[in-house]
Amino acid sequence: MRTLFIILGVTLIVIVAWDAFETIILPRRVSRRFRLTSFFYSAAWVPWSGFIKYIRKPKRRDKSLSLFGPMSLLLLLVVWCLGFILGYALILDAIPGTSETSFLSHLYLSGATFFTLGYGDIVPTSEWQRFIAVIEAGNGFGFLAIVISYLPILYQAFSRREASISLLDARAGSPSSAAELLRRHRAEDTFDDLNRLLSEWERWSAELLESHLSYPVLCYFRSQHDNQSWLGALTTVLDTCALVMVGVDHGPVWQARMTFAMARHAVVDIAQVFRTKPSANWSKDSRLSRTELDRLRSILKENGIHLNEGKETEERLTELRVMYEPYVNALSDWLMMPLPPWILPPEAIDNWKTSAWGRIQ
Repeated sequence: MRTLFIILGVTLIVIVAWDAFETIILPRRVSRRFRLTSFFYSAAWVPWSGFIKYIRKPKRRDKSLSLFGPMSLLLLLVVWCLGFILGYALILDAIPGTSETSFLSHLYLSGATFFTLGYGDIVPTSEWQRFIAVIEAGNGFGFLAIVISYLPILYQAFSRREASISLLDARAGSPSSAAELLRRHRAEDTFDDLNRLLSEWERWSAELLESHLSYPVLCYFRSQHDNQSWLGALTTVLDTCALVMVGVDHGPVWQARMTFAMARHAVVDIAQVFRTKPSANWSKDSRLSRTELDRLRSILKENGIHLNEGKETEERLTELRVMYEPYVNALSDWLMMPLPPWILPPEAIDNWKTSAWGRIQ
């Protein structure tokens, strides 16, 4: 029985330590069949999102969803600490050497040692128990130090992500849309501003890919406004690049190809992290029907932007959409983040034009 406890304790400690190492220290995505963090987020998100669906008011629903990211991060740290404490308690309980013999007493000793409390009411007396206590104290001290350095990294990555999304408000509307992004970036019959913007979003997509694969919890962190999200912004950029690539006169085609490739790479890899398969219900009319495409072309024409016509153009646009829309649809369903429209709704108001006291007249 004691041998079994030692094996269980060591196994639990190794699982938690390796999972924390992969999540906090290892700066890349790790793919393997079992991972404690992945299991934790799947087990926590499914009931949480299922409960949120019954909230009718959109603002309250979005506020409740925004709590999951920070709360899950704190709960994950608690799970790791409990795993370490339980693992060491099993080992201490299997080794004789204290005046207390109950498992709860050894669990208390393990917790006090892990957090280096040093009360001294229960102390290890055998050499092996003292050795385990020293190892646990060092483990706890080092783990808490790493966690303290882990949180600022997360919030710095979140802040960098949100800064670009906030800038997109005046550049593409709220919610953002490809039609508005094109319309607002055609100045003096050129697309120089759009070329610079797409270049910036190519780098933003690369940073998103690096940070959100290393720290997938960031995907659950939501933007400050209900009509904004990292997924919506990324989809808008992909929509815009697709339109430029199929034939917008004098558009920055080369830069659009580079940005499209990077943004699509980010979408597919993040979908792989969450194991969200491309949506099987996707169709070419799901976000942009033939009628909406004609309306989009008409809006662009009114603003001096010519989008190529013809069956070949439509087929090419559909081919590009197939490359990313099934993935963003799947992520949208999983994360409960609505996708942006191709055309800004008539009633939409830019966030910068609104306040708690009304809108700018």
